[in-house]
Amino acid sequence: MDDEEKRKAQIGSATAKGGFQNERDIASKFNSWKSDLDAQTWLETMDYKIKDIDYVKAIVLSGFKTDVQVQIKLIIHTSNGICIENLSIKKANINSDYNQLDKRWVDSYQELWRFSDSIAKSLKKFTGELSPMDLLNKKIISEQQYNNLRDKRRFFLDELSTEEQNEILEFFKENKILVITDLFKGRDKFPPTYMMVTRYDNRNNVTDWILTPINIAMNFFGSGDIVISKQGNLHIGKITMQRKGGDAGRETAQMLQFKIKPNLLFSLS
Repeated sequence: MDDEEKRKAQIGSATAKGGFQNERDIASKFNSWKSDLDAQTWLETMDYKIKDIDYVKAIVLSGFKTDVQVQIKLIIHTSNGICIENLSIKKANINSDYNQLDKRWVDSYQELWRFSDSIAKSLKKFTGELSPMDLLNKKIISEQQYNNLRDKRRFFLDELSTEEQNEILEFFKENKILVITDLFKGRDKFPPTYMMVTRYDNRNNVTDWILTPINIAMNFFGSGDIVISKQGNLHIGKITMQRKGGDAGRETAQMLQFKIKPNLLFSLS
């Protein structure tokens, strides 16, 4: 079996009747594993033999892997002992909408990743935490720079100086593995071991799903160049870093956000 065959052997995907996008629905299916064929397929995808399982207990966890990700903790008792798996659940839409991986204030990311104060300042310009108007009033930027901004609330990355852009790019290139690991696994006591993406089709009342080890998901979404996009955001492979925005204009719109299109994972199947 070559590497590609081994990778595909670790990935389960199928279309099931009904809808189970909600994490509690998925946990309920795991808890009904003796009669639920989908749950049995998921367990087999995770390399468990159904005949060896005595019981499965699924618990929905909130508040781990920052505040943006709900996980399911599986306690699986087999003839070989007790195993624990943590599933990161992502819901996708047919139109391939984005799903948030992580969001924090720039200072929080600086504490986590130890980047320089100059990078922190550039990222705060990017999110609008350092407002262009304040920088103009302090004569840190010129009136021409301010007038040329596409959005007077913030800078896009391609509106920063070449030096600032290069410093940001260099940091993420040098720390790509650290960044991706923290975005997908975090540093909580329950790091996810698998990622499941579900996609509900309400017209036909079916749900597509794909289940894969978290490391395969990380490699998939993280593969590719680190570049500043035409929209002025940062792309880390298939991961997008941007200003959070929204939130009805509240200050939390100035947080830094990382997101993915979960639908893309279906291309692995």
